[in-house]
Amino acid sequence: MRRLRMPMWPRAAVALFGRRAIPNHFDQSMGRVENLVRISSRLADRSSGRAGSGPRCTAGSAPLVPTYAGAVAKRKKRSSSLAPPPSPPVTAGLVSPMRTVPAGIIRPDYALSGIPSSRQSRAIRTDDEIAAMRIAGRVAADALIEVGRHVQPGITTDELDRIGHDAMVSAGSYPSTLNYRGYPKSLCTSVNEIVCHGIPDSRRLVDGDIVNVDVTAFIEGVHGDTSATFLVGDVDPTSVALVAHTRDAMHAGIAVVRPGARISDIGKAIEASVGPYGHSIVREFIGHGIGEQFHTSLQIPHYYDPRNDTVLLAGMTFTIEPMVNVGAAGVVMWDDDWTVSTADLQRTAQFEHTILVTEDGHELLTVTEDGTAAEVLFAVEPVQADARS
Repeated sequence: MRRLRMPMWPRAAVALFGRRAIPNHFDQSMGRVENLVRISSRLADRSSGRAGSGPRCTAGSAPLVPTYAGAVAKRKKRSSSLAPPPSPPVTAGLVSPMRTVPAGIIRPDYALSGIPSSRQSRAIRTDDEIAAMRIAGRVAADALIEVGRHVQPGITTDELDRIGHDAMVSAGSYPSTLNYRGYPKSLCTSVNEIVCHGIPDSRRLVDGDIVNVDVTAFIEGVHGDTSATFLVGDVDPTSVALVAHTRDAMHAGIAVVRPGARISDIGKAIEASVGPYGHSIVREFIGHGIGEQFHTSLQIPHYYDPRNDTVLLAGMTFTIEPMVNVGAAGVVMWDDDWTVSTADLQRTAQFEHTILVTEDGHELLTVTEDGTAAEVLFAVEPVQADARS
């Protein structure tokens, strides 16, 4: 094992798909990056089979070589009287080949190489960039709604990927996740205990699942990023409550966004929202700046740390995307280098919007032309959501 020196990487920790490790520099209270932990065969047998499945097989290929998991913070174990998870651990299916994008669609810089640009991005967007981001956000929002309409028992997550891919391509956009650092699919589907970056595959959704679908579209030279957690059929009350509380937490974080606020205010509001329910907040993955680059250096933790004292300014664009667990906050990474699971296999949920800081508050960029979003249309307890406030 080796100790990792952390660069200032973005995205819900380590750039959305940071490979081989989850550097935990975002957990600033720990004051260090933990050693990498090999977990290729260590996920516990929590029922009838291994959680996380061991090496994932892609269609027509040999199993991938086991690799390191993320650097997961050592936190005090908390006693828990939680019931066992309502379903067996998720296991990996077969991954189909990457989908194609018509030649006429403009691609991001990493589309062929898989390697995004390392250039620094400005924190403040121009008026033209903001106009473009409204378009990208609308495309992402429309695609997420289209996928959400098809979430039901029996459908494969690979089919959800096809639906989202086709929706983005039909709108003239490139699915931002496709080949980003080698990621093989056009969106992410994270089922039950999968925290984020679940790879769509041949696994079918079953009655009682919950699934987060994370969609990002690249068009007009910029990205729009959004996600929602959907209920699959008849879902147990604890999971329903988790999904509702996570959505509320996202909106609590969004509500404090305005010029002059500090990034730490966002995490403080999210913590206050979920605290009464005993949920935990994932720290290894956070929100990120976004614009002409998928992930910029701006970092948006979903937990409170007064050292996150960057002042918000009009023209900034970033995501707020809390991942909230029923159980403990710890996470582990599968051998595929992407899929992240809760360490205790309890369920997790996530919601996400791309936000613009305006002169007098904020604007949700990842909404449809009429100002709605998947998190509103498919809400457990529907509420009115304003795109501009």
